[in-house]
Amino acid sequence: MRFPTLATITAVAVGVSLAACAPRAATTAAAPALDVRDTALARALRTKLDSLRGVLHFPGATLAVALPDGRVVAVASGLADTARGIPLRTTDRLLSGSVGKTYVSAVAMQLVHEGTLDLEAPISRWLGTAPWFARLPNARAITVRQLMNHTSGLVRYEFDPRATAVLREQPMKAWTPEERLSYLLDTSAPFAAGQGWDYSDTNYIVLAMILERITGRPYYDELRRRILEPLRLTNTIPSDRPDLPGLANGYAGPKNDLGGYDASLDASGRLRVNPQFEWTGGGIASTTADLARWGKLLYEGKAFDASLLPRMLDGVPSKLGRDVKYGLGVMTRPTALGPAWGHSGFFPGYATELLYFPDLKVAAAIQVNVTAPYPRGLVPFLVEAARTAGGTR
Repeated sequence: MRFPTLATITAVAVGVSLAACAPRAATTAAAPALDVRDTALARALRTKLDSLRGVLHFPGATLAVALPDGRVVAVASGLADTARGIPLRTTDRLLSGSVGKTYVSAVAMQLVHEGTLDLEAPISRWLGTAPWFARLPNARAITVRQLMNHTSGLVRYEFDPRATAVLREQPMKAWTPEERLSYLLDTSAPFAAGQGWDYSDTNYIVLAMILERITGRPYYDELRRRILEPLRLTNTIPSDRPDLPGLANGYAGPKNDLGGYDASLDASGRLRVNPQFEWTGGGIASTTADLARWGKLLYEGKAFDASLLPRMLDGVPSKLGRDVKYGLGVMTRPTALGPAWGHSGFFPGYATELLYFPDLKVAAAIQVNVTAPYPRGLVPFLVEAARTAGGTR
C-alpha cells in the first residue's frame, strides 16, 4: 500500500517551522490523573494547538503532555466530524498507526527479561518448521533484533500491488499472518540481513508470530494482560475490527490508496476498511492523553524491567530524518530540549506523533484526523509543547 513512508513524514515534519497477570508484567500504575481544569498550561497548549490548526487547516487534533509528577494535561481543537460539525474532544480515540509498534516492543522486552526471547537468536528457532519459512527472504539469517530495528531485509507486504488490490476489493477482510507474508515469499531481499535498513511493518508481523509461539496466547491477549491492564491504559484498545468505540472520524482524501472515500467512518460510525490488516504493524486506537501517559511509562522503565531500556534505545542509523536512529521499536533523535524518544504513526485519515524528553521527564503526543494533505510540523510542534510544559504548570 502506498502509504507515506515514515521517512517522508519525518522529513516533512522537520522541514517546517513552528510559525507555519503475567510473569514479570508491567509495573502496576496508579489510575491516570487527567487534568481537565482551565490551567495556565492548558490554556497555553490550547493556544498553540489552535494556532497550528490555523496554519495547517486540519479538521481537528488532540494534544497531551504527561508531566514529571505523572499528571496528564490534554487539550483539543477543531472537529471530530466535519459534516455534522461535532467538536473533537480529549476523550475521543484516534488510530495511532505505527506507534502500535511501541507496545509490541514492550511485550517483547518483557519476554527478554523472562529469558524466553533472545534478541540475538535467529528467528528460525521459533518459526523454522513452518512450511512457508524457507521461502521467506533472508529467512535463516534474520535475528529477533533485526526484526525489531528493521535491518532484516523484509519489505512491507502492504506495498505489494496485489495486497493493495485485495484491500480495495475486500475492505472488511480479516487477514492471517501467513496471508500477509505470502506477498514476500520467493522474492529477493533488497539487502542481506543486518546489512541495510528499511522500515517495514512485516518485521513486526513476524515478531508477533514469535511472541505468540512463545506465550501460546494471541498477541492482543498478552498486550492486555501485560501492558494495558497493569498500567491502567483504559482508553487504549486494539484496532482489530471496524467498529471501534469512541473513534473520531479521520479524513484520508478521496485519492487515498484504500480508494474511493475521504471520511474514514461511514454514516453508522464504522470504519470503511477493517484496520485488522495492520495487526502489529500498528493496531492501536487511543486517546492522546493515554498515549502521552504511555510514552512516559514506557521510557521511564515502567512497562518492562528498566535495566533493559538501554538495549531498547540502542539504535541504528535510519532514513527517518537527520540524526534519527531506530532502536527496538523506538525512534531516537536530538532536539533543542535534549534527546527525544518516541514513534510516528500513520493510518489513512490519522497522523500521530509521540515523544518523550528524558531531560524534562515530559512526554508529549499529538493526533490529527487528516492525512491528505499530511499535517506537517508535528515533531517540532511537540518540542515546543514540551518546552511549554517544562516551564508552565
